[in-house]
Amino acid sequence: MAVYTAVGEGELARFLASYDLGEVLALVGIREGVENTNYRLETSLGRFILTIYEKRVDPADLPFFLGLMTHLAERGLPCPLPVRNREGAVLGRLAGKPAAIVSFLEGRSVRRIEPVHCAAVGGALAALHLAGRGFPLHRPNALGPSGWRQLVAASRERASEVAEGLAGELEAELEALERAWPRGLPEGVIHADLFPDNVFFEGERVSGLIDFYFACDDLLAYDLAICLNAWCFENDGAFNVTKARALLTGYRARRPLAPGEVEALPVLARGAALRFLATRLYDWLHRVPGALVKPKDPLEYLTKLRFHRSVEGPAAYGLE
Repeated sequence: MAVYTAVGEGELARFLASYDLGEVLALVGIREGVENTNYRLETSLGRFILTIYEKRVDPADLPFFLGLMTHLAERGLPCPLPVRNREGAVLGRLAGKPAAIVSFLEGRSVRRIEPVHCAAVGGALAALHLAGRGFPLHRPNALGPSGWRQLVAASRERASEVAEGLAGELEAELEALERAWPRGLPEGVIHADLFPDNVFFEGERVSGLIDFYFACDDLLAYDLAICLNAWCFENDGAFNVTKARALLTGYRARRPLAPGEVEALPVLARGAALRFLATRLYDWLHRVPGALVKPKDPLEYLTKLRFHRSVEGPAAYGLE
């Protein structure tokens, strides 16, 4: 459940008084999501999403996130467009916390991922990378290689509770990735969290990309590697090369990959798997009693990490 902050009628009315959104018809909590409180807001002028930013989001990052969504939406990317109030601001305060309203996107996440969905996601990701050019704000990737060692250290003492020998395996992986991590590849704005629940479809067409609250500046091909992990493995942990080929073909149709990006793909995919393994491991070991959000299984990403470590080159992902 992703409704951490309840909103009373009076405080909602005071918040919306500075907007030109018409009469409020309904405010319904949205169960999906983990980081923030989300409501579907229905007014006489249409449907919107009201987000209240909780403790895990640094308020100093919100101008980047909201500015990026505006930049991308204005360039035709199907993503939420922040709504400005009468003073031109896209960020306010509700229930004592930062809050914003964005446009509502039609569509829904797919339950059964097929290669055609992977191809569409690849194309949408490339479109995001191209549309992000020229965005003037910058945000380093706090969950990139420079932050992995601290992430792993936070769970090292208890890692064996999840898998025997896991701490040693993670330490060895860190050392290997720090030596092999590529330099000089194309960089720009990346989504960094484009999982299936953050992509809406209408039929086989991508109708919306959401949840930009991990967006940052990093290697563009690293974003592609995150998607390989998120979209191209089956529930039993097996890698689906057909889905990977479709994802990469869809991406390259809009933004060709440089030779260095292709060669670096196995290392980038290992790094992406390590990043999500480390954050899931931390959340798994530091569960809050009574919390409504169920932590995700870190072993899923341990399986993915071991797969990427075993491949001999980019051909394993369907690239020729």
